[in-house]
Amino acid sequence: LAATPSLVAAPSAQAEGIVYPASVNDSFYSTPDDIADRQPGDVLAARVVPPPLGFPGTDAVQLKFRSTNSAGEPISAVTTVLSPQGGAPGRPLVSYQAIINALGLECAPSTALYAPNPLRGIRESPGLLIAIQRGWSLAVPDHLGPNSAYGAAKVGGQITLDGIRAAQRYAPLELADSPVGIAGYSGGGMATAMAAALAPTYAPEIPIVGSAYGGVPMDIGEMARELGQSAHPAFGLAMAAALGLEREYPDRMPITEQLNGVGQELRDRIANACTNEILLAGAGRSMADVADAAVGLALLDSPTVQEVLMENSVEKVPTVPNAPVYEWHSPTDVLIPLDAISTTLRRYCDAGVPVRTELVPSPDHITAAVIGLPGALDFLDGRFAGAAPSSDCGAL
Repeated sequence: LAATPSLVAAPSAQAEGIVYPASVNDSFYSTPDDIADRQPGDVLAARVVPPPLGFPGTDAVQLKFRSTNSAGEPISAVTTVLSPQGGAPGRPLVSYQAIINALGLECAPSTALYAPNPLRGIRESPGLLIAIQRGWSLAVPDHLGPNSAYGAAKVGGQITLDGIRAAQRYAPLELADSPVGIAGYSGGGMATAMAAALAPTYAPEIPIVGSAYGGVPMDIGEMARELGQSAHPAFGLAMAAALGLEREYPDRMPITEQLNGVGQELRDRIANACTNEILLAGAGRSMADVADAAVGLALLDSPTVQEVLMENSVEKVPTVPNAPVYEWHSPTDVLIPLDAISTTLRRYCDAGVPVRTELVPSPDHITAAVIGLPGALDFLDGRFAGAAPSSDCGAL
């Protein structure tokens, strides 16, 4: 097996002007004809793969499974499960949603874990190895789905939950009776937080003992306004999220038709890009550079787009997690709306969910991921050990 698999999932041509990610050949990622007859989380295919570079003493397997997109339609998705060699049956299982601020399929974890270019790799790999060394199995899903729909948190949450189902149903892993934790940061934290919120209704049978996430954009509509109204170094992420949501909601997010020539050029430049390339391409731009600003703001306020943004903003999802929550972020993070985090956590506390939040001593979004991850792992360790969770709800 090649150490760097390639992908087949999304249409390579433009459909209604929407640019989908380019396809490359690997039949493992193809969708079977009978997928509508399968249940969410059913394993469609499995293959043993080499452990990623830097993961000694680790076994790896990739599972293709049935999931559901934002329109309720069946899709196939992939998760890479990393386990300690000789791991005990029933060992803890953690679904870790990696940071994938991307529009290209080759940025997905099942490929990025094996990327020869470290700029396209998984930033959190050292932390993942620590988790495996604790005796846990890690499921690392391609949570942006077959269209690499960056910004579409609902499908990311559903793929996360179905990936856990698949790992527990795949008998050779011996995880059927395992306690489950979920974790992630930034875009991966958004999928994690959404999975935690959806779990009681979408996958109530999964034995989730806790969720740990940091740097989460809980309200993507508010984030879009903050990043788009004036020149911003991270405008590329706002542009990528708009295009990703358009891929997931082609009939409800008319982004492409609003773009001017500059916007179309930027769209084409980042259509298959990973995080660093997207940030570089969009740095210092604003909504006014890529479209008529007044039209763009009107689009954000339209009922159809507002519905999509609410559906994909954790703050607006009415259901609450059914397990304790650990959240961390930098108090000076200018990339994400901090008030949306507070509002969401207060609502969880009011519903009786044990919540612990940590303000990590970091000046920015990226370094907060590294500083906060050890606390997140310790939180999950306590949940697996059956310890009573601490809570900061009285201070929220």
